[in-house]
Amino acid sequence: MTTLFMWKKTFSVMLGKVILDIPGLEKFTRTNNISYLYTLDALDWTIFILYFGLLSILAIYGLYRLRITYLFLRYHSFQPKPKSMFSEDSLPRVTVQLPLFNEMYVVERLLAACAALDYPKDKLEIQILDDSVDETQAIAKAAADRYAAEGLDIVYLHRTNRAGFKAGALGEGLAVAKGEFILIFDADFQPKPDCIRKMIHYFTEPRVGVVQFRWSHLNADYNLLTRVQSVMLDGHFVIEHTARHRSGGFFNFNGTAGMWRREAIEWSGGWQADTLAEDTDLSYRAQLLGWKFVYVLDEDVPAELPVDINAFKVQQRRWAKGYTQVALKILPRLGGLSLPLHAKIETFFHLSGNFIYPLMILFHLLHFPVLIVRYNQGLFHLMLLDMPFLVLSTFSVTSYYFISLKELHGRRWKDLLMIYLAMSIGVGISISNAKAVLEALLGIQSGFIRTPKYAIERNEKGHSWQRKKYRRTMGWLPLLEIAMTAYFLLTIAYAIHSEMWGVLPFLSIFVIGYGYVGVASLLNGLGVKSARPAAGSRLSPVAE
Repeated sequence: MTTLFMWKKTFSVMLGKVILDIPGLEKFTRTNNISYLYTLDALDWTIFILYFGLLSILAIYGLYRLRITYLFLRYHSFQPKPKSMFSEDSLPRVTVQLPLFNEMYVVERLLAACAALDYPKDKLEIQILDDSVDETQAIAKAAADRYAAEGLDIVYLHRTNRAGFKAGALGEGLAVAKGEFILIFDADFQPKPDCIRKMIHYFTEPRVGVVQFRWSHLNADYNLLTRVQSVMLDGHFVIEHTARHRSGGFFNFNGTAGMWRREAIEWSGGWQADTLAEDTDLSYRAQLLGWKFVYVLDEDVPAELPVDINAFKVQQRRWAKGYTQVALKILPRLGGLSLPLHAKIETFFHLSGNFIYPLMILFHLLHFPVLIVRYNQGLFHLMLLDMPFLVLSTFSVTSYYFISLKELHGRRWKDLLMIYLAMSIGVGISISNAKAVLEALLGIQSGFIRTPKYAIERNEKGHSWQRKKYRRTMGWLPLLEIAMTAYFLLTIAYAIHSEMWGVLPFLSIFVIGYGYVGVASLLNGLGVKSARPAAGSRLSPVAE
């Protein structure tokens, strides 16, 4: 305790010359002591300003989330409908693009689903855009030959390099595609036979550039991680997309399970590879040019969720970095556009949401010193100062997830536990996502690291994905996540010792989140053996 006192006093003296020069502040600090260690000095004020400044920013984004939830409830009944219907004879030609990279476990499932699509064969083309460097090549080529022999117009296109990654593959495929409309599926998706027929009629309106279907989940109940992911994704696809679309705002094509009008892609500058979120980038460029996007909540395309925490973190990092890169690319252009103010504000909050991850880390680290500084602060002050911020930053998340789950599954109070765990794991991945955001802000480039999938659709007894290829190494981030777990355990111990019981439910979110993510990443990563690249290849499955 003496050491802590001396450290605090020394640091306070360093800050005092700046902060205590504020008129009237010195007198206030002498008469309103709320710290049992020392007076309300420069360090106390520094902690307060940082803590409430960051909490205010988080609360503002919480207020935005509440607004999105309100818009969902307000426009819930405004379901989109096609302007008219194509006759059977006038159905347009559709090209289905399937971008692949090392997907040996799921490629046959994908191709089987696409071969079963209910659409006239003379108006359907399937492009396999394969950048793989492993067995996926042979599997995909053999399947393509087999379906071609059955009369399906299917083309296998293999690139010897990954220039532009997914954006590059889609662009090269588009250059030779036959269709007026481009339907895209990632390798882990399993489209339903009638999905084209349910999408295509929205394009009878000439301004429609994209139709996006909701993602559903093949393996939501496989393990705890997949259950939490389903909650997180359902919030995005049920609340956010629906609210933005039906209220007249912009939303983004999600890279898969959606169809583009070819003209919209070409007029908007085509696929560009200067961000890791080429789908969001093209979406905003197209909508800023006047193309209309349609989101269909009631139609879904099932997909496989990552079952490995390290694969999940890779996916989240790519999305966080890609969104940040798109924000840096698109947001500076908004000032010169003749958009309504509300549209500019909506676009800012949508694209800048990942900026808060580095701020979250700092905010998390402030919890322990804030408890020390506020040891003697009364309950009235805590309620007065904290409660409005906590309602906006916490209640906004719980209501967002609860309403999305209720929309899909009805009222289930057991979902409250999954919401709590979703909030915890959302905290747990904040270090990983903060790293991605900082890389984007600093202009540090990285490759498109795809999320490995293993064709896991249900929890089969004896089924083991741990022995399959593509598993990712853990890196050094789990060590930081475990360190944060220890930090918050210490914070909880201090809170219990000081009988500050009200903060324990909030602190438990940090312990569970960082603890689960850190320990699971460590355990899953320990069993990974680095795979050697195949002969003549440049990249190993594990490295990519």
